[in-house]
Amino acid sequence: MLSRRCAAALAVCLWAAVVGAQDLDRVLYSDETVLHALVDPMEDPEEKGAFEDMRAAADPATKRRLAERFLQRFPKSWMTSSAHQAAAQASIELNDLDAALAHGRASLRILPENSPLQVSMANVMVHAGLLGEAEASSRAALDYLQRFRHPLAHPSAEWEQIARQLGASAEYVIGRVLATRGLRSSGERRAQLLASSRERLLESARLNPADGIALLLLGIVQQELGDKDGSVRAFASAARQTGPARERALQRLREIWRSGPAGTGSFEGFLSAIPRLRHGGRAMRGRAGTRGVAARYAGSDACADCHAEVSEAWAETGMAKMFRPYKPENIIGDFSEDADRSGDSGPATWRAVVDGGVHYLEMPTPSGPKRYRVDYTIGSKWQQAYATRLPDGRIHVFPLQYNRLHGEWVNFWAVLDGGPSDRSSVGDFHRMRKETNYQVHCSSCHTSQVLAEGALVLAERITFREAGVNCEMCHGPSQPHVEAMREGRPDAQAGGLPVRFGEVGHERYVAVCAQCHMQSAIVDLGSRGEINYPDARGEFPGSRLQRPYEDYSRGAFYKDGRFRETTFIVESFVRSQCYREGQAHCGHCHDPHPADSASNPTSLKFRENRDQMCLQCHGGIVAGLEDHTRHAPESAASRCAACHMPKIMNSMMFQAGTHRIDDIPDAAMTERFGPEESPNACLACHDEETPAWAVQLLADW
Repeated sequence: MLSRRCAAALAVCLWAAVVGAQDLDRVLYSDETVLHALVDPMEDPEEKGAFEDMRAAADPATKRRLAERFLQRFPKSWMTSSAHQAAAQASIELNDLDAALAHGRASLRILPENSPLQVSMANVMVHAGLLGEAEASSRAALDYLQRFRHPLAHPSAEWEQIARQLGASAEYVIGRVLATRGLRSSGERRAQLLASSRERLLESARLNPADGIALLLLGIVQQELGDKDGSVRAFASAARQTGPARERALQRLREIWRSGPAGTGSFEGFLSAIPRLRHGGRAMRGRAGTRGVAARYAGSDACADCHAEVSEAWAETGMAKMFRPYKPENIIGDFSEDADRSGDSGPATWRAVVDGGVHYLEMPTPSGPKRYRVDYTIGSKWQQAYATRLPDGRIHVFPLQYNRLHGEWVNFWAVLDGGPSDRSSVGDFHRMRKETNYQVHCSSCHTSQVLAEGALVLAERITFREAGVNCEMCHGPSQPHVEAMREGRPDAQAGGLPVRFGEVGHERYVAVCAQCHMQSAIVDLGSRGEINYPDARGEFPGSRLQRPYEDYSRGAFYKDGRFRETTFIVESFVRSQCYREGQAHCGHCHDPHPADSASNPTSLKFRENRDQMCLQCHGGIVAGLEDHTRHAPESAASRCAACHMPKIMNSMMFQAGTHRIDDIPDAAMTERFGPEESPNACLACHDEETPAWAVQLLADW
């Protein structure tokens, strides 16, 4: 029974054997058909062979044995999550629930956004009586199915069918959990739980009309709710399917037939007269946003008329300065004759020069050095990049950037790409290839209201309304609001626009920030070519699917599954219980337009008492702080971020705090993968100690 219930999930195995290269700090478009070169993370031939043997094994006992042997032989493998998944699925087929749970949890600890495995585990958990975990796993699976695009391993049409099966199974588990709780309750709570169960089971039946088990349970729930017609239809639908539910459904129908008035005819006649099940199903949870409002933009100058103080503060933020037309006073790079050239890949083949008060970058070409004028500056806080504009309107970004923290020029794309790449080549810059084009790869997050004219992603046909990130990139199209205010009319707040962040839920709040701070978000052009703002349907913020994490290069992650790069800051945050259960959002800790931008580059709301970011929800910890942290209250180790937000994410050549906030130091992971692939907050301070020391210390605590 369990194997049948997990069949849809077992059919899908997201082996991360091949992954994309050069996928950091770049825009993903939904219509891209050519993917970057694929690379294999397993360099050891023995490891690769053992993995392939495990994957090819058909017998579940053999597969589990090979998976567990792989985990023993290669404990630091990138494929740890996949090996645990294989062992979990084999254990399900062997009906070994304890082993399935152990391996499944270990796999999901590294990659929780694995909807097939979440569904499999939900079914195991519900059979094991772990109702709370089963419901949580099912809800997580439904969330991931809605958030992510199809994996590279499955074409879109194929994945759509798989997703329906997975969704149906997840809805069934939630329905079963609610039904179990309802049948154990009484009165109004019983009725509410059973009604919620019916809703979930109807959705399961809509997604997979052939699932006799779900139909049988739906019939039972309908019976308990006193809906005889509904229960008869559900039982009849279950009876039409093959499998273990058929006989039980027929038995229920015979009982209903016998309880009817005498002389109602044969049982076969009763069956044939039953109408088909009406399963309208529940509406899927919509993406955070607003629909149905015409997208009309006023521009940031219009906002300043009424919101002068906020506008002045915004003008000094990194968002406003994200992309600016060239002004000499905005340059932070060292353009002096003896400027540091440490960013070069060889001899000095380029120069940063000032000629006649104008800044240039001199780049090599086959015919000799050529000067390109700096027409735009990109960034202002930690690092600054420079771009030049061609006569046809194309804007290209130089690979050389100036890092303010280190006081030196760097080839930042070579840093990001882990070595030479198409966009990092100083000697090829003159070719002006697509890889260095600003409009295609940078504009959607550095400029406002970007339009691909003709709905084609061609550099020379991409325009934008304002440089930098303006008011309406966050607050949405506001022309109707401006008109209402100027005419003295009440603002109807049609569609909730402009967005007033003190009044919106955490999902919509984070969705606005995710427009630029979620690396995996996929840009889907609007009907007229809109790239980073609503099309005529007026949805704000835009609804974007995400690229599945297993399709990314391993460079985006640590081996323990945590994100390594700050371009995945939102992906890290939405994994946290703070977001998922506590409904935390970015604005709880950050002020997007603070009055002290110059001295507060991270826009913190509580920069003088950073613990307050956590204490606004967890204030009770203060009374027993030393018991909680095991350190002196005034010590650095008693600061909340020291353990819960250690600086392990790569940013602009410095380390930033992870936003997977509810994590605590996991010494077992560090002992397995090593501090380089599983950095540990304890060892960040106690660097003279070993992972084994941290394991023992935390166990003693």
